[in-house]
Amino acid sequence: MFVDIPVPYLVASCLFAGAVLYTAVGHGGASAYLAIQSLFGLPAGIMRPTALTLNIIATALTSGSFVRAGLFRWRTLWPFLLGSVPFAFVGGAISLPGAVYRPLVGVVLLATALRLLWPRAFTANAKPRDPHVLVGVLFGAALGLLAGLTGTGGGIFLSPLLLFFGWSETRTASGVVAMFILLNSLAGLAGNYAALGALPAELPLYAGAVAAGALVGSAAGIRLPQAALVKLLGVVLVIAGGKLILS
Repeated sequence: MFVDIPVPYLVASCLFAGAVLYTAVGHGGASAYLAIQSLFGLPAGIMRPTALTLNIIATALTSGSFVRAGLFRWRTLWPFLLGSVPFAFVGGAISLPGAVYRPLVGVVLLATALRLLWPRAFTANAKPRDPHVLVGVLFGAALGLLAGLTGTGGGIFLSPLLLFFGWSETRTASGVVAMFILLNSLAGLAGNYAALGALPAELPLYAGAVAAGALVGSAAGIRLPQAALVKLLGVVLVIAGGKLILS
């Protein structure tokens, strides 16, 4: 006999798993939270504010873990924040129709999957160098706008940039990206403040699941290999991103 599990508890279980996988590599999990909401057919109007809220919870815990472990560098982060935070606020204030929003998020998820399935395509220099301030601001502005529009923190795009251009070694990049996501998610949610009224009644359940997942994932990310978890998550995002684009 099959047990009839209420949908909110199934969603919460998936959110926990997504938080574990994402925070293990220094990310908040907004892309996974968007994918999970899509797979369960939740309304498009609640997806972005819910993902941002859960992202803030996850990255607040994750960034704290990486900072305490010494895996963070402020000089690497602040040029990107100068550009990203105001544009995340602007992007968060823009409300896109579902016909535009779903394919856009689908593309973001597929791009995320590409980054996760081929992590070895990006390698940091043996001696990382700090990004030029102007370059960091310009990249940050683009990432911040995309983060606000899609309800993600933008970190999934920052981490490959940090590694590809040799601006950070891998584990420190995770700490930098976690803080980047936290601050951009706060800015995006501030810009989309009116949407807070659309948050689901099940949010406390979802928030608890994500917080628990973030504690487990960040602890694992500091100590354990991550390649298998990242590839598995990439497969999930391919499925979810394809569903969004084709729906």
